[in-house]
Amino acid sequence: MKHFRKAAVAVGLAAVVAVGLAACAPGGSAPSARQSLGPISKSVGSGKITLTVWDQNTDGGINTAQQELNKQFEQKYPNVTINRVSRSFTDLKTTLKLALSGNNPPDVVQANQGYPDMGAFVKAGLLRPINDYAKLYGWNSYYPSSLLKLNSFSTDGKTWQGDNLYGISQTGELVGVYYNKSILAKDGITAPPKTLDEFTTDMQKVKAAGDLPLSYGDVEKSPGIHIYGVVLSALAGADAVNSLVAGKSGSWTGSDEVQAAATIQGWQKDGYITPGGNGVSQDVATADFGKGQSAFLIDGTWNEATLEQSPQGKNIGFQALTPASGTTPVTEGGEGLAWALTSKTKHADAAAAYINFITDRAASEVLVKTGNLPTVVPSDDKPATGTLAGDITGLYKTISQSNGITAYLDYSTPTFYDTLTAAAQDLVAEKVTPQQFTQTLQSDYASFLKSK
Repeated sequence: MKHFRKAAVAVGLAAVVAVGLAACAPGGSAPSARQSLGPISKSVGSGKITLTVWDQNTDGGINTAQQELNKQFEQKYPNVTINRVSRSFTDLKTTLKLALSGNNPPDVVQANQGYPDMGAFVKAGLLRPINDYAKLYGWNSYYPSSLLKLNSFSTDGKTWQGDNLYGISQTGELVGVYYNKSILAKDGITAPPKTLDEFTTDMQKVKAAGDLPLSYGDVEKSPGIHIYGVVLSALAGADAVNSLVAGKSGSWTGSDEVQAAATIQGWQKDGYITPGGNGVSQDVATADFGKGQSAFLIDGTWNEATLEQSPQGKNIGFQALTPASGTTPVTEGGEGLAWALTSKTKHADAAAAYINFITDRAASEVLVKTGNLPTVVPSDDKPATGTLAGDITGLYKTISQSNGITAYLDYSTPTFYDTLTAAAQDLVAEKVTPQQFTQTLQSDYASFLKSK
């Protein structure tokens, strides 16, 4: 997901990437379809077809990859033309449902996982289940079953990780701490922070040296999901966060949840965060960090290519935080937005062929070359140690294998995205206390669980 992100990810993500997958990770079977949708085929026919595709791959590296993959697809299938509509994550969220409900909907779309988007689309009958195509193209064995579950819902859209598969993801994701090695060294910090306490201490040192510790821009609102998710993951651990997001156990007013909010508000009070960050765009915050105007940036791996190409690209590393009680890092992440077939597409076979083409092993190699992290990392992708690509790929494999990836928090309820993003702005602006912030989240959460 690119949640400006998101993006997207994972409850019980036991092996998001299998390291050394020569063919692919062990997968298990996809959810079984509940209805017959007629015969399907890998053939796209010979007649002229235009596929309208909506995506949110707007950042430099992923946009380059998408353009190249679309070009290659049209070369392989000269009778098919891709009509690409590319929007930012925020714009896609606000316009996609209307487009799907219209008289001329797209054929393929990227849909954010969880209840707010994918669940709502399934409930409204706007997406086509793709269990049949998963079997036809072998997605059941290419992707771990845990990843397939994240893109699955019950037929009525009421149960996330249900019986029907509704999408396939193209990229892997982590949200973590980007750091500038040069600034840390100048300010007397010899290694990137490994824990939340170390991170706070390092920001204190950076501030004392006269530098801005953390670039932060939340005018789009959604970055607030990530800063809270990273801190909460480092405090509570993967199992607790994933159980909370899945509605299995826990409360948003728990001690770790309150402490995470208090930590972020404390950073604001101590001047560690970009002044007026709620009025700064995420792109500006990222660009400022890439120019060396701050020591740290909390953001997703979807910015890998952008930061590699920034003025400070060679000085930038990536880290994830380890809970005090743990031995391996825990952070938000998983897989990007799901590529889904719309229920009204007249070209289902061609649309499925397109999704397969932009997500298979050959596509993953294009993604790697353009500075992106594929959902399934090629076994021969071994970027150099000490590089940003090396940090990201190594952490993705390590954290995935140790079950250290936590779900994006906005998956929790159909309205949680709006609730959390607005509340996060209020928290950073010091308009609410940490207790009031978490109570707002709990009220939304409890109401949803009661209605299920």
